[in-house]
Amino acid sequence: MRLALFDLDHTLLSGDSDMLWCEFLIDEGLVDESFHDRNVEMLRRYTEGTVMPDEFCNFYAATLAGRSPDFWQPWRERLLVERVRPHICADARALLRRHREAGDTLVLTTATNRVITEPIARELGVDHHIATEVELVAGYYTGRTRGVLNMRTGKVERVREWLATQGLDERVLKQATFYSDSINDLPLLSAVGHPVVVDPDDRLLSAALRHGWKVLHFDRKQH
Repeated sequence: MRLALFDLDHTLLSGDSDMLWCEFLIDEGLVDESFHDRNVEMLRRYTEGTVMPDEFCNFYAATLAGRSPDFWQPWRERLLVERVRPHICADARALLRRHREAGDTLVLTTATNRVITEPIARELGVDHHIATEVELVAGYYTGRTRGVLNMRTGKVERVREWLATQGLDERVLKQATFYSDSINDLPLLSAVGHPVVVDPDDRLLSAALRHGWKVLHFDRKQH
C-alpha cells in the first residue's frame, strides 16, 4: 500500500474549517457573537504553534455540547455546501486526483474534530479519515474530546494506530507522502518518507528549506 496523507486546513482547504464552523454558528445564532474574538485568538495561537492540543481541540468540541448528532446533521451539511465547498481550490482537487489515479490510498488527517470534518472528507473523496474524536454520552455531545488528540505528535500516534488496524507496519509510513502547511504538523512530516509543504507558514517553510523538502504553492483563487 502507498499512502498519501493530507492535512485539511490551509492545505486542501483554502481556509480553516474551525473558523468556518464558528462563523457559521455565529451567523445562525447558535453561539453568541462574542465567540468570534475567542475563536480568532485561538486560531492565532494555533498558527504560532503556542496553544496546547487539549486546549485547542476542546475549545471547538465545546461548540457541540448539549446537542445530539441528529441535531447537528443538517447544520454539518449546510456548512459543507455553503462555507466549505467554495474554499476547496482546483489545485487541491487536482492533487487528490493525481494520487487517486496513481493508485495511492488517500488519508485525510486533521486536528479538527470528526463532527465538523466527516462531510468534508466525503466531499474530498478520501479513502480514510483520521480526526480528533469527541465524547458522546447518552446520545448527546458533552463538549469534550476523547482519546488521543489528532494534533502534533498525536497525529503520528493516530496514524500508527490506524496502520495497525489495517495490518500494516512502520515501513508503510516511511514510504508515505504527507502534505501540510503548518508547523504543528512537523512531527508527522518528519515521520514520513516524502514530506511536502503546501503554502507553508514561515516556521514550516524554514524547516522545509533546511531539510530539502518539496514546497508547493496553490492558486487559492481557483474554485
